[in-house]
Amino acid sequence: MIRSPFRPERAPDPALLDVHRPLIRRLQRRGLLRDGLSLGALTLLTGCDLDDAGSVHAALRAVSALNDRVQALLFDPSRLAPTYPASMVQRPPRFNAYYDIGDVKPVDGERWRLELAGLIGDTRPWTREDIAAMPQREMIVRHVCVEGWDYIGQWSGVPLRAFLERVGADLRAQYVAFKTADDYPSSIDMATALHPQTLLATGYGGEVLDDPYGYPLRLRMATKLGYKNPKWITAIEVTNTYPGGYWENLGFNWFAGI
Repeated sequence: MIRSPFRPERAPDPALLDVHRPLIRRLQRRGLLRDGLSLGALTLLTGCDLDDAGSVHAALRAVSALNDRVQALLFDPSRLAPTYPASMVQRPPRFNAYYDIGDVKPVDGERWRLELAGLIGDTRPWTREDIAAMPQREMIVRHVCVEGWDYIGQWSGVPLRAFLERVGADLRAQYVAFKTADDYPSSIDMATALHPQTLLATGYGGEVLDDPYGYPLRLRMATKLGYKNPKWITAIEVTNTYPGGYWENLGFNWFAGI
């Protein structure tokens, strides 16, 4: 018998569901689970012509949007992801991008500026020195890739929440969007942006971040899949207009929580 590579070696403890039963009841009351099942039935049985690519894509987008809504309801902004001892840290971190490591174009840290836009009170550009002057924190968390691999990483930098507060961002806005030097736009929900394990990372393993891993500034979150962590950040925007992202615009799930 062929074993699925996505099946865990040990089955999850059924008691884990007990934590989420109140939320499941909320979803049922709101009709989200019922609507999801109805959409699945319509897609698979009667509502979607599998020969019509437009219908298939529309159905998949609807399922993805429902998935985003459910993940947002499941997300607890005060719940921390697991942390690990320094002995488990992988050095250097694993490189991941939509291109090969040999195609990385290093950023000149002396000329680099972080541009700000949108619902932010002070949109003056920031330098590396400005970022370094802010209080720093460190976290050792697991990086989980949608491809199925993971590693433990030791990241340091400025909590994104502290940065947004410093520049007078509207913390009631829906999205925080990022532009990067390698043309990899991304965006996250504000609740995740304010999570204590969301960093504007400038260091790894106690040293300054190296070029292949996002120098001088990258996003590092403990609560989302790896593709939601853009590197070589050059601009941040706070907005209520859905910004999308590199992979999300190609059909990947937007919320991408873990």
